[in-house]
Parts: sequence; C-alpha cells; structure tokens
Amino acid sequence: MRFAEVARTTRETQITVRLELDGTGAGTIHTPVPFMNHMLELFARHGFFDLTLEARGDVEVDYHHTMEDLGLTLGEALRRALGDKHGIRRYGAALLPMDEALARVALDLSGRPCLVYEVTPPAAMVKDIDSRLFHEFFQGLVAASGMNLHIDLLRAEEVHHAFEAIFKAFAKALDQAVTPDPRIRGVLSTKGTL
Repeated sequence: MRFAEVARTTRETQITVRLELDGTGAGTIHTPVPFMNHMLELFARHGFFDLTLEARGDVEVDYHHTMEDLGLTLGEALRRALGDKHGIRRYGAALLPMDEALARVALDLSGRPCLVYEVTPPAAMVKDIDSRLFHEFFQGLVAASGMNLHIDLLRAEEVHHAFEAIFKAFAKALDQAVTPDPRIRGVLSTKGTL
C-alpha cells in the first residue's frame, strides 16, 4: 500500500495528514477553513485518495499560514507515499467542467517543483477566504512534493464553481499520474531517476 503520514507543527499551525494513494475516495477533513474542507473532500473523492487531515492554525490572524502549510504538509505526504516512483505513469492531465466553469490541470511528478497558475477568479473572496490564498496552497504543495503543476481556469462566472472545477481537475490529473502501469520498468525517464 502506498501511503504516508506526516505531521507539521509550527508556532502558526499544527497539521497531520494521512494519505493513501490507492484508496476509495474517503475523506475525513477538519481544518479551520470550512471552504477548504469542502475542496479537500472533493480532491479525495474524485482522485480516489483516502485522506485524513486535521489542522489548527492562527486563523484569528489570517488564513494565509494555514493555507500555505496545508499545501506543504499534503505535498510532503504525497512525496513520501510515492516513494521511488517506480512504475507510475508520472504525467496526468484533466479538463473538467463544473457548470459554467472550466478548469484545465496538467502535471508531471518530475521531482522538479514548478507552478504555473493562470487563475483569475470571478470574485476576490469565497465566503471569508481571499481567493489568492489558493495560489499559496498550490505553491506549498508543489514545493514539498517536487511536482510540476499547471493550473488554468479557462472560464468561470461563479467563484465556488471555479475552485471546485480546479480541485476536481487536480484530483483527476494526479490520479492518472500516480497510477501504476505494468509496461513501465523502473521510472518513466531516460535518466533512470525522477
């Protein structure tokens, strides 16, 4: 079984994550950011990942520390769960609609962190969360996991739909990339390592 447990404790946040790549889509998510709970539940369900996540943070200051550290902790769990990456497809992509919103995500589990984030949300806030903080989440995830991640929001009129399309597309793309392929011997790289 490909899984990892990670704990991150700072003066700003306390986060524990258990991620199983070969799951059923079960998510038990508790953070002080209600909309993020919803997004991470969608991520688990649509990627068929089993995800247990508990987080506390200094949200009385701002959501920034919590959002960034959620990305860092989930990214570290992903990196550990992948291990040596032998036999995985490595690449994944998804084009996903959510009502009027359309998101495109492509990724490479290359070991070289890079985020290209072409997202202009249709509103500055999602309830009480600054929509710019989703960039911080994905930046932390990319840095900790070593992922090359491209996220494009192609269209959206409603901000909830925009981020729901993004998180579902991310889940689908990641599910493709982590899936083993029996044709692959070692890692999918001419260099012999990822």
